[in-house]
Amino acid sequence: MRTTPPEDRMPPEGRTALRARCRDVVRRNAAALTGLSRSIHAEPETAFAEHRSAAKVAALLTDRGFTVRTPAAGLDTALVGEYGSGDLVVGICAEYDALPQVGHACGHNVIAASAVGAALALADVAEEAGLTVRLLGTPAEETGGGKVLMLEAGVFDDVALALMVHPGPEDICLPSSLAITDLEVRYTGRAAHAAAAPELGRNAADALTVAQVAIGLLRQHLEPQQMVHGIVTEGGAAPNIVPARTAAVYNLRAAEARSLQGLENRIRDCFEAGATATGCSHEVVQISPIYAELACDHWLSEEYRRAITDLGREPLDRGAERGRVIGSTDMGNVTRALPAIHPMIAVECGDAVNHQAEFAAACATPSADHAVLDGAVAMAWTALAAGLDGTQRERLLAGAQDRARKGSTEQFCTSGGVA
Repeated sequence: MRTTPPEDRMPPEGRTALRARCRDVVRRNAAALTGLSRSIHAEPETAFAEHRSAAKVAALLTDRGFTVRTPAAGLDTALVGEYGSGDLVVGICAEYDALPQVGHACGHNVIAASAVGAALALADVAEEAGLTVRLLGTPAEETGGGKVLMLEAGVFDDVALALMVHPGPEDICLPSSLAITDLEVRYTGRAAHAAAAPELGRNAADALTVAQVAIGLLRQHLEPQQMVHGIVTEGGAAPNIVPARTAAVYNLRAAEARSLQGLENRIRDCFEAGATATGCSHEVVQISPIYAELACDHWLSEEYRRAITDLGREPLDRGAERGRVIGSTDMGNVTRALPAIHPMIAVECGDAVNHQAEFAAACATPSADHAVLDGAVAMAWTALAAGLDGTQRERLLAGAQDRARKGSTEQFCTSGGVA
């Protein structure tokens, strides 16, 4: 692999020229990138079913000279696109899954297109900066934990730094997130005629009701930043039949892994209470990998802040963004395995927020198109700065070499929580 001289051996005008080339590449590809964003938005696909979206990303990368491998990491809708042969491997994460019913209300179409734009920009300067550019198509962020599965498969083992941008109402360079686990509880009782022989039944709907009441009462005693929310996914077939089967899915969130485990223990007790009170049996299934809280790299975050400010955006200042929680993301696991960032990039959305239909509409507008292009340039400039700074390059390479020796797959497993 080719290496590049550290920053102190490249004159400032050389660095400025490489930044300009990155921006020019994004400008030249603006129609293709915004078209990609709009096309993904128009055909939303949910977790692990993003076949059209992944194909669109792969097609654009292939057309621009990337070597693309799909499926990847054992996932049908994951992909890896690569360009260059430098020793510093830059991973750029492209999400493209949508939400049920409200489509791209989290703006993953913007994430995918901006990631492709950053990859194209960095490919243009990969030779001078000693980079290998790796676009990682990461499915199933909303549920399913595609990035966790790709971590376990070793896709990130030699990646020195990873970047992505996520649309939202504000520009936030260093956001916070919560750890999360998804649990499904299933109750099994005994059906009976609800009027003629109710005494013969064991009401699984009642079991779920008892659990919901217990969880509601528990909320008074939750720790700060612990959250519980869920939906009933199966509630019975007809009112004159005592329900024999019910099910619900719950999200449990907390500030960090220890708190999340304590919350899960208490919620499992609430589930058991429903079964005990009604004579039903129950099982609890973890339906997604555990997502860790974000631990973004501060040096990369500051470089991103510089980049986005140079582009004319006004991110929240460091004080205002402190503790600004954006939800939960499997990018948290990536940030705990290697230096990475997950900034938010603003789109004009009025008073709408992520996961609302109004925000989905905002993600197919000129403002969202502008976010695609600014996000692409800002990520490219951030990665370029890391590649040209001798101290940071050495830090990032050393970390990647250490991870390649050890493997990153043991730190975040899908069934046993966060190490």
